Amino acid sequence: MTFISTKSYQDLIADAEASISFFSIEEAMANLDSAQVQFIDLRVYRELDKTGVIPGALSCPRGLLEFWLDQDSPYARQVFAKDATFVFYCDNGWRSMLSTQMAQTMGLKDAFCLRGGLDAWLAAGNTVEPYNW
Repeated sequence: MTFISTKSYQDLIADAEASISFFSIEEAMANLDSAQVQFIDLRVYRELDKTGVIPGALSCPRGLLEFWLDQDSPYARQVFAKDATFVFYCDNGWRSMLSTQMAQTMGLKDAFCLRGGLDAWLAAGNTVEPYNW
Protein backbone atom coordinates (compact mmCIF):
# COMPACT_ATOMS: atom_id res chain seq x y z
CA MET A 1 0.00 0.00 0.00
CA THR A 2 1.36 3.39 -0.98
CA PHE A 3 0.57 6.44 1.07
CA ILE A 4 0.12 9.61 -0.93
CA SER A 5 0.17 12.75 1.14
CA THR A 6 -1.88 15.65 -0.12
CA LYS A 7 -0.77 17.88 2.72
CA SER A 8 2.65 17.74 4.33
CA TYR A 9 3.52 18.55 7.91
CA GLN A 10 5.10 21.76 6.59
CA ASP A 11 1.73 22.66 5.03
CA LEU A 12 -0.06 22.02 8.32
CA ILE A 13 2.43 24.16 10.22
CA ALA A 14 2.21 26.96 7.65
CA ASP A 15 -1.60 26.89 7.85
CA ALA A 16 -1.47 27.06 11.64
CA GLU A 17 1.11 29.84 11.63
CA ALA A 18 -1.08 31.94 9.35
CA SER A 19 -4.15 31.56 11.55
CA ILE A 20 -2.89 31.93 15.15
CA SER A 21 -1.49 34.61 17.42
CA PHE A 22 1.95 34.59 18.97
CA PHE A 23 3.68 35.73 22.13
CA SER A 24 7.18 37.02 21.56
CA ILE A 25 9.94 36.06 23.97
CA GLU A 26 9.81 39.63 25.29
CA GLU A 27 6.04 39.41 25.90
CA ALA A 28 6.52 36.07 27.62
CA MET A 29 9.17 37.53 29.92
CA ALA A 30 6.98 40.52 30.73
CA ASN A 31 4.10 38.20 31.67
CA LEU A 32 6.08 35.47 33.42
CA ASP A 33 4.74 36.34 36.88
CA SER A 34 1.23 37.28 35.77
CA ALA A 35 -1.58 35.28 37.36
CA GLN A 36 -3.55 35.86 34.14
CA VAL A 37 -1.04 34.08 31.88
CA GLN A 38 -0.58 30.32 31.95
CA PHE A 39 2.33 28.73 30.09
CA ILE A 40 1.59 25.23 28.79
CA ASP A 41 4.50 22.92 27.92
CA LEU A 42 3.42 20.43 25.25
CA ARG A 43 6.53 18.26 25.31
CA VAL A 44 6.66 14.67 26.52
CA TYR A 45 7.82 13.85 30.03
CA ARG A 46 11.38 12.85 29.12
CA GLU A 47 11.84 16.27 27.48
CA LEU A 48 10.65 17.99 30.66
CA ASP A 49 13.12 15.99 32.74
CA LYS A 50 15.95 16.67 30.31
CA THR A 51 15.66 20.43 29.94
CA GLY A 52 13.21 21.72 32.53
CA VAL A 53 10.34 24.12 31.85
CA ILE A 54 9.63 27.82 31.75
CA PRO A 55 9.05 28.83 35.38
CA GLY A 56 5.45 28.15 36.40
CA ALA A 57 4.57 26.21 33.24
CA LEU A 58 2.15 23.30 33.37
CA SER A 59 2.67 20.13 31.37
CA CYS A 60 0.10 18.97 28.83
CA PRO A 61 1.59 16.37 26.47
CA ARG A 62 0.55 17.17 22.89
CA GLY A 63 -1.26 13.86 22.46
CA LEU A 64 -3.63 14.67 25.32
CA LEU A 65 -4.45 18.29 24.50
CA GLU A 66 -7.87 17.82 22.93
CA PHE A 67 -9.02 15.57 25.77
CA TRP A 68 -7.78 17.96 28.46
CA LEU A 69 -9.27 21.03 26.75
CA ASP A 70 -12.79 19.66 26.36
CA GLN A 71 -14.49 20.24 29.69
CA ASP A 72 -17.03 17.51 28.83
CA SER A 73 -14.26 14.93 28.43
CA PRO A 74 -13.63 12.46 31.24
CA TYR A 75 -10.00 13.66 31.03
CA ALA A 76 -10.75 17.39 31.25
CA ARG A 77 -8.35 19.58 33.20
CA GLN A 78 -9.78 22.50 35.15
CA VAL A 79 -6.83 24.70 34.25
CA PHE A 80 -8.33 25.12 30.78
CA ALA A 81 -11.65 26.32 32.24
CA LYS A 82 -10.11 29.31 33.99
CA ASP A 83 -10.19 32.82 32.59
CA ALA A 84 -6.60 33.22 31.47
CA THR A 85 -4.30 33.74 28.54
CA PHE A 86 -2.71 30.45 27.53
CA VAL A 87 0.73 30.39 25.94
CA PHE A 88 1.60 27.06 24.39
CA TYR A 89 5.19 26.04 23.71
CA CYS A 90 7.35 23.10 22.71
CA ASP A 91 11.00 22.92 21.63
CA ASN A 92 10.95 24.84 18.36
CA GLY A 93 7.31 25.89 17.97
CA TRP A 94 5.92 23.32 15.52
CA ARG A 95 3.84 21.35 18.02
CA SER A 96 2.77 24.54 19.74
CA MET A 97 1.59 26.16 16.50
CA LEU A 98 -0.59 23.12 15.76
CA SER A 99 -1.76 23.02 19.38
CA THR A 100 -2.64 26.71 19.48
CA GLN A 101 -4.66 26.29 16.31
CA MET A 102 -6.47 23.28 17.81
CA ALA A 103 -7.13 25.12 21.08
CA GLN A 104 -8.65 28.03 19.18
CA THR A 105 -10.74 25.63 17.07
CA MET A 106 -12.04 24.07 20.29
CA GLY A 107 -13.05 27.49 21.64
CA LEU A 108 -10.15 28.55 23.86
CA LYS A 109 -10.37 32.32 23.37
CA ASP A 110 -6.98 33.50 24.50
CA ALA A 111 -4.60 30.91 23.07
CA PHE A 112 -1.15 31.96 21.87
CA CYS A 113 1.98 30.22 20.66
CA LEU A 114 5.39 31.16 22.04
CA ARG A 115 7.30 32.19 18.92
CA GLY A 116 10.37 29.94 18.56
CA GLY A 117 9.45 27.77 21.52
CA LEU A 118 11.78 26.79 24.33
CA ASP A 119 14.75 26.96 21.95
CA ALA A 120 14.16 30.70 21.47
CA TRP A 121 13.49 31.16 25.19
CA LEU A 122 16.86 29.63 26.07
CA ALA A 123 18.70 31.39 23.22
CA ALA A 124 17.53 34.70 24.71
CA GLY A 125 19.30 33.79 27.96
CA ASN A 126 16.18 32.98 29.96
CA THR A 127 16.13 30.34 32.65
CA VAL A 128 14.15 27.17 33.17
CA GLU A 129 13.27 25.21 36.28
CA PRO A 130 12.83 21.51 36.94
CA TYR A 131 9.26 20.37 36.38
CA ASN A 132 7.47 19.93 39.69
CA TRP A 133 5.94 16.48 39.46
